[in-house]
Amino acid sequence: MYQYNYADQTLVEERVAQFRDQTERFLAGELPEEQFLPLRLQNGLYIQRYAPMLRIAIPYGLLASYQLRKLAEITRKYDKGYGHFTTRTNIQLNWPKLEEVPDILAELATVQMHAIQTSGNCIRNTTTDPYAGIHQEEIADPRPYCEIIRQWSTFHPEFAFLPRKFKIAVVGTANDRAATQVHDVGLHVKTNDEGELGFEVLVGGGLGRTPVIGKVINEFLPRQHLLSYLDAILRVYNLHGRRDNKYKARIKILVESMGGPAFAKLVDAEWQAHTKDGALTLTDANFATASSFFTEPDYVAFDALQTQSELQQQLNADKDFANWYNQNTVAHKIAGYRAVVISLKAGLVDGRYVPSGDVSESQMDALADLADKYSFGELRGTYQQNLVFADVQANHLYELWQQLSDLHLARANINTLTDMIVCPGWDYCSLANATTHNIAEQIEKQFDDLDYLYDLGEIRLNMSGCMNACAHHHTGDIGILGVDKKGEHWYQISLGGNSSNDAKIGKILGKAVPADDVAVTLQKILDVYLEQRVSNDNDVERFGDLVDRVGIAPFKEKVYG
Repeated sequence: MYQYNYADQTLVEERVAQFRDQTERFLAGELPEEQFLPLRLQNGLYIQRYAPMLRIAIPYGLLASYQLRKLAEITRKYDKGYGHFTTRTNIQLNWPKLEEVPDILAELATVQMHAIQTSGNCIRNTTTDPYAGIHQEEIADPRPYCEIIRQWSTFHPEFAFLPRKFKIAVVGTANDRAATQVHDVGLHVKTNDEGELGFEVLVGGGLGRTPVIGKVINEFLPRQHLLSYLDAILRVYNLHGRRDNKYKARIKILVESMGGPAFAKLVDAEWQAHTKDGALTLTDANFATASSFFTEPDYVAFDALQTQSELQQQLNADKDFANWYNQNTVAHKIAGYRAVVISLKAGLVDGRYVPSGDVSESQMDALADLADKYSFGELRGTYQQNLVFADVQANHLYELWQQLSDLHLARANINTLTDMIVCPGWDYCSLANATTHNIAEQIEKQFDDLDYLYDLGEIRLNMSGCMNACAHHHTGDIGILGVDKKGEHWYQISLGGNSSNDAKIGKILGKAVPADDVAVTLQKILDVYLEQRVSNDNDVERFGDLVDRVGIAPFKEKVYG
């Protein structure tokens, strides 16, 4: 992973000192709220319903064990002993004291972390595939390109005050695991007929009040032009994006209003006239430097047959382990290794609901130790609010599973209904219209049979507490949106969304249902799926495919009569 040089470290430490002075002046009444607002946003600090919220950057989801230990220490010292992982692979602290935020930032700087550009109208944390660099199907590792984008975009003077926030995602496989089509810019690594590397460029995706799937504006951009072309996109957006109405200020509105081809033409003109073949053109040396931060660890060679034989015996002997292996591990490009998904969707633990994406300080410390022991000292965040050990020896899987189980981090529910993406909702967020945690708990209690969940197959359930769609409810197979009706919390349900290759926005089922009826309503929806899905000896029709085939009418009839 990338390591700070002297200039990086100095820059981050100077930013901490600057924000400390700004905070002290604000608390002393010397800096008005309207002036402090953009300054705190530039340092990742929001004011939520009951307390500030600090969003800490984890570039492209990659986290070292020593950094996780520091996060654990910070949550013990300055917060309530836990952190919340988000769909952008960042981590949020929900209860810091405003006057102590500069101290938190200073401690983060000691382990090369910060909260810069995790909020505000700027280029946010670039995200990617959690299996980047290890997946068998990968065309090229996308992480060096993420790092190039990170260095270019951090403190970019021209793009510090865009019309609205701006999000970029990069993937290096044909299978999109980073929801690139609902980003302001999505980049797909491609090769052309000559075998040269480049990118398919999508622009104008996004969710929120106006959900839109991104449009391809360049089918193959040679990789040396990555930054110059992104620069041209941002210039066009900065010049033409609306600033009179924040609800219409995202680039998706601009692209929709003029159309993809017209927007692409503007970008090409800007690129040709100002940035192409200029100082932003990347060289082989630039790529080599970026790639040097992501060298392969010292993998161990295995007797593949012996390792597989021993693993199979363990799988045969322990059904719970077999379930976890099937649901929570992923094939690796190196023989004898697997990637392990650590479920942050524990559900009910000792009768208490654990919110999606939450991890305690003791779990953080333990995960840091396990990362050192089993995965070369690194972890990764995922779009689904889980964590990943990317490089685990197959002959260590059983003992790792046992230790994760003791930590309540081995629930074998990845890609099932209870692997829910859930925003914090009304319990924390000042923008939320409705609670989410109580509804997630209700769903957990209704669907607590793993065999039933496995029979349902892969189903993505996403739940947001407001139209800002932080949990991407539009793109869930089942999406739930909390709404306010005269002071009461109701829940609107949508079906058939998708954030992967065949990205689409879900269709609203009908009128919202009251809080007490959400889980029962989901049961009715799933009953229709089980009754009408088509199966054969080799395959079972997935939920989203059924919705595509029959539409939402059968579900609507079952729910509303």
